[in-house]
Amino acid sequence: MKILVLADQRSKTLYDYYEPCKLEGIDLILSCGDLEPHYLSFFATLCHAPVLYVRGNHDGIYETMPPEGCICIEDDIYIHNGVRIMGLGGSMEYIPKAANQYSERAMKRRIRKMGWKLWRNRGFDILVAHAPAFEINDMEDRPHRGFACFRTLMEKYRPKMFIHGHVHANYGGSFKREDHFEDTLVINAFESYIVDYPGTDPKQGTGQKEG
Repeated sequence: MKILVLADQRSKTLYDYYEPCKLEGIDLILSCGDLEPHYLSFFATLCHAPVLYVRGNHDGIYETMPPEGCICIEDDIYIHNGVRIMGLGGSMEYIPKAANQYSERAMKRRIRKMGWKLWRNRGFDILVAHAPAFEINDMEDRPHRGFACFRTLMEKYRPKMFIHGHVHANYGGSFKREDHFEDTLVINAFESYIVDYPGTDPKQGTGQKEG
């Protein structure tokens, strides 16, 4: 399964200089946040693949203008061709009570509330988040610090992939496109990137949203 991941900044190659061939073979699109609603709707319109998204810390507009034709997977598990995809958007809180910002404790609370869905689905295969995990290609400043509870999730459920954004390529040495944490491939989705998900069967059916 070929997955296009997006985050933080529009891709001029895909958007400004769009050609149908650039989206050929894409089976799934995952957005990790901080992208305009019309940008995601563009992909939902021109590509047959479903577009799943979580919110970034700058996506307050999604409350009144969600991306049309796209599927929000916040605090949920979406199943596509047998692959279980868990969504946890937002960043570390750096402005008190700001939308889409969470303390470590608040993010842990979100995960606990998903306990039934995690049990019912026997875990998940891909974690889609906006923020990185703590000390895995995050940054030392509070706004770009990762969540330690994401590490705990990966240690417990051993997903194949963790896809995030929030740390931009132009931030310097902290940017790394791919990394590994134990059994999990960690991908920074900044702008756009295509990754192959291993071992999926295209005959397993269409996507569905859990609960």
